[in-house]
Amino acid sequence: MSGFDWTTEAAMLLKLAIAFGLGLPVGWERENRNLSPGLRTYPLLSMGACAFLLIAAHAFKDSVDSQARVFQALVSGVGFIGAGAIIKGKVQVYGLATAVSLWVTVCVGIAVAYGLYLLGTVLSISTLLALQILRPLKGRETDKRPRERVDDGDP
Repeated sequence: MSGFDWTTEAAMLLKLAIAFGLGLPVGWERENRNLSPGLRTYPLLSMGACAFLLIAAHAFKDSVDSQARVFQALVSGVGFIGAGAIIKGKVQVYGLATAVSLWVTVCVGIAVAYGLYLLGTVLSISTLLALQILRPLKGRETDKRPRERVDDGDP
């Protein structure tokens, strides 16, 4: 292991902060509509995705294959989280927008980890707009009232 590099560490911390900040608007939108997951989950998911890839880039500097495996595991893992957000009722399926917004929020963190700040910003804003602006256009009555919020047990 090499010595501590303030420049590298500062760049990593800045990327984590940006990823967190870009996850906030989507979390705010969900929280504002009293939907779960909400304000805490989305920025943490974005920042976590960014962190996984920053760590992989640092730990596996000389192995693009190892970095790719971390990337692949990250995308698979969020698929599992998204699947847990989907609820199948007798007639309808709920939570697909939540699952996809979780998935895209991870993409925001991935973009920031690779220094693709404009892409991360566009993904964050377009996800927010899709959740806010396109929702009323669906036209189904069940989509017009928020589901009961599920408490994750945290105070």
